[in-house]
Amino acid sequence: MNSTPEAFVRPARLDDHETLVSFNCLLAEESEGKRLDPARVRSGVRAILDDPAKGRYFVVERGGRVVACLLLTWEYSDWRFGMFWWIQSVYTAAEARGQGMFGMLHEHVRGLAKADERVCGLRLYVERENHRARKTYEHRGMRPTGYLVYEEEFEGTAE
Repeated sequence: MNSTPEAFVRPARLDDHETLVSFNCLLAEESEGKRLDPARVRSGVRAILDDPAKGRYFVVERGGRVVACLLLTWEYSDWRFGMFWWIQSVYTAAEARGQGMFGMLHEHVRGLAKADERVCGLRLYVERENHRARKTYEHRGMRPTGYLVYEEEFEGTAE
């Protein structure tokens, strides 16, 4: 596990559930101005914690408290005969921003990915206007692709 003397990365546990729900709701509000239904997010986070086939959360713990998180999901690429790991739901508590929390999470996940021969790369998406996050990701060696992300969102996923 990657760590600093006061902070370390670990897999999320069931007792992190409410913190992850809170972080996800704050992330949507801060980055996209979306208000999520906490009950729906609570069910979604719990589903991942209960079933690692859906994804894996990693957190940074500092001083006995979770201060940052990310979610990994995966997508098979037939072009590359491998899996892309998607970094999602990245959030750092306000008091821990600018202190390398995402860097710790990224290095941890990157190390796991590079050690797994089935993984062909890491991907993430970011709001176009989230310049601070974009700068952080680019600093970590990630680059924008030529792809645009399209979606069709169904009712009941956001207020």
